[in-house]
Amino acid sequence: MKTATFIAHPEFEVGAVDPRLFGSFIENLGRAVYGGVYEPGHPSADDQGFRQDVIELVRELNVPIVRYPGGNFVSGYNWEDGVGPLADRPRRLELAWRTIETNAVGTNEFVDWARKANTEVMMAVNLGTRGADAARNLVEYCNHPGGTAWSDLRVKHGYKDPHKIKTWCLGNEMDGPWQICSKTAEEYGRAAAEAGKLMKWVDPTIELVACGSSSSNMPSFPAWESTVLDHTYEHVDFISLHQYYGNKDNSLPSFLARSVDMERFIKTVTSTCDFVKAKKRSKKTMNLSFDEWNVWFHSNNADAELAPWQIAPPQLEDIYTFEDALVVGLMLIALLRNADRVKMGCLAQLVNVIAPIMTVNGGGIWRQTIFYPFAHASQYGRGVALDLRIQSPAYETTDLGDIPYIDAVATMNPEDESISIFAVSRAQGEPFTLEGDLRSFAGYEVTDHIVLAHSDPKATNTLANPDNVVPHCGCSNTRFEDGRLTSLLTPLSWNVIRLEKSRK
Repeated sequence: MKTATFIAHPEFEVGAVDPRLFGSFIENLGRAVYGGVYEPGHPSADDQGFRQDVIELVRELNVPIVRYPGGNFVSGYNWEDGVGPLADRPRRLELAWRTIETNAVGTNEFVDWARKANTEVMMAVNLGTRGADAARNLVEYCNHPGGTAWSDLRVKHGYKDPHKIKTWCLGNEMDGPWQICSKTAEEYGRAAAEAGKLMKWVDPTIELVACGSSSSNMPSFPAWESTVLDHTYEHVDFISLHQYYGNKDNSLPSFLARSVDMERFIKTVTSTCDFVKAKKRSKKTMNLSFDEWNVWFHSNNADAELAPWQIAPPQLEDIYTFEDALVVGLMLIALLRNADRVKMGCLAQLVNVIAPIMTVNGGGIWRQTIFYPFAHASQYGRGVALDLRIQSPAYETTDLGDIPYIDAVATMNPEDESISIFAVSRAQGEPFTLEGDLRSFAGYEVTDHIVLAHSDPKATNTLANPDNVVPHCGCSNTRFEDGRLTSLLTPLSWNVIRLEKSRK
């Protein structure tokens, strides 16, 4: 039997885990809003039309922040369309996804929903068809106490107290030719700098996220980041990263290696940020917001067959497999291992659209396979991230080199004196022994070993069979004696091993 080893030590600290690393994303796209979070007339809907069954699962995920309203949608969005009396709101042609936008849900409604779901809003502004003026007006509408035109309009709309939205995105994927009014790096950098400057003049307490490349595959990457940061470095607090992966070639070993590509992406953007910092002789360190990430490929053919100009059609509704859950788990490990610089993340998206939560209009709800690794990381991955210095046998891939069969990271939470080890076995057909040296953590004991595994990598959860892929306890496979951990990892599995300070 093959063995992987690691050492856990409090001095192997990566950095503090910002809770916003476990954020998500809701865009006015498909059934994310209409039929997802909002469905008046649904048996679970509250007096505002929000599905309470969805809210319950969002709370279960413990999502601290949700990016809204886009995404590609935001580059053509007039935020004024979504405030005020519902009867006065216009219907618009939504060009990004070729649908009809009713504007039944807008800024104020989404803030209300976020509070009910125990989360905060990461608000995006339109730097496609619009610019600095509309952006600073939206900040005034949302955050200024009152006594001005836009803040008083919010009060008139029934919201006396300001929303106090802290985190703002300066547009979305502005280098993409698919984007409404896409821009060159110079054009976007100047527009983002001026918009950010005005927005912070309205509210100096906000944090701003500049658009990085739409993915690491863009021809301009990472020159885009360098140019954009040349203009925006002293005005913004984060630069964004977006990346999706799929198994289009149906090669499981290659698919499970994608998180290595993700981590290289993070390292390249970090290096580019530090280059600009040195170039500007700045004392400020730029952090990263990985505000779109997930597996996305299942629904591509289905979406191509949809007729345009529908209201909330079923777009991007990937039904996730067990192997997708493993990749999501591996991506979470990559994010945690870079928690010193990646301070925010958004699993894209939250409900129905490439999402961990699926609903039926007028009907039921279920957790997709990817729900579980995200929920585990969000619940147990708080505190300080630790690099485990893991040593594992590897397998070879054509594009990413040697890939370790076992990948793992840990977090140490000083509040409840707990340690969580997150590990994925990429191995097929045979179990792996994981051996860990935790002698630096005297007085701890294993309290749980959560395992997500299935004999069929293509297994899914559905409304009819919602518990086909669910976690189980693997505690009998784990021993902890004299500071040494030995655990038998199931082939192709996501594992969470929990240790807590003994109360004896």
